[in-house]
Amino acid sequence: MSLKGKVAVVTGASRGIGRGIALQLGEAGAKVYVTGRDPKNKKVDPSLPSLEQTVNEITQRGGQGVLVYVDHADDSQVKTLFEKVANENNGQLDILVNNAYAAAEAPPELKGKKFWEAEPSLWDLVNNVGLRSHYVASVYAARLFVKNNRGGLIVNVSSFGGGQYLFNVAYGVGKAAVDRLAADMAHELKPHKVTVVSLWPGSVKTEIMVRNANEGKINVGIPLEELKKIIQNSESVEYSGKAVVALATDPNALNKTGKILRTDELGREYGFKDIDGREITIDANRWANKQKS
Repeated sequence: MSLKGKVAVVTGASRGIGRGIALQLGEAGAKVYVTGRDPKNKKVDPSLPSLEQTVNEITQRGGQGVLVYVDHADDSQVKTLFEKVANENNGQLDILVNNAYAAAEAPPELKGKKFWEAEPSLWDLVNNVGLRSHYVASVYAARLFVKNNRGGLIVNVSSFGGGQYLFNVAYGVGKAAVDRLAADMAHELKPHKVTVVSLWPGSVKTEIMVRNANEGKINVGIPLEELKKIIQNSESVEYSGKAVVALATDPNALNKTGKILRTDELGREYGFKDIDGREITIDANRWANKQKS
């Protein structure tokens, strides 16, 4: 499952699923450009991993990590990112993972509110750096894929919230649109042998989830102690990375283009387990049902 000689971009890779995907791509031998906002322009929590740490660990695992500070709310910075990738790799790009998402650190008081109880700006917080930034990054990546005529892979990190109620209206509509974005991009890119999929992890043990649960800050309609049990049994951030590596090394990946793919189903298909050796089975309705009760 070597990706030696491949060039990848993972957006939003300071921590969480993006970090896990970047680490697994690096472990498989890829050159991985990782993006995140410049810490000079945001409040930094020293208890959370940094983009620099992600880059260093990619290299330690056998790949090549390249740090690029990008605010994905600024289209010009995204354009500059892909110009940098093209200039440094003779136009080569093999993998784009759209993961950047600004609302992961949304104020806890916004979570669990009905849509009319929050300000309309919640939509922008959830979907500008997320749905919209995925589209923008894909535009610039697709230009390289089509020009090179080497095929490629685009993975949109999405959620079960695209298929059922989860968290709030803006979240669910945004994730459903991320899934449709993958399907429609796949339709246009298939003649160029570019695979585009939407990836649904289950509940993931992200650094922010663990920190917030430990501090009692999460408000998603689930009792805190029960939420801690869910997190304990959740997949690691690197499980999604194993899924992306499996897709990137599958010579028949184009057969999956346009589809929504669950991480646990890919694990069973390709025979990989989580980094702690567990086989993952996602209970797709667990969070949604708890919120409805």
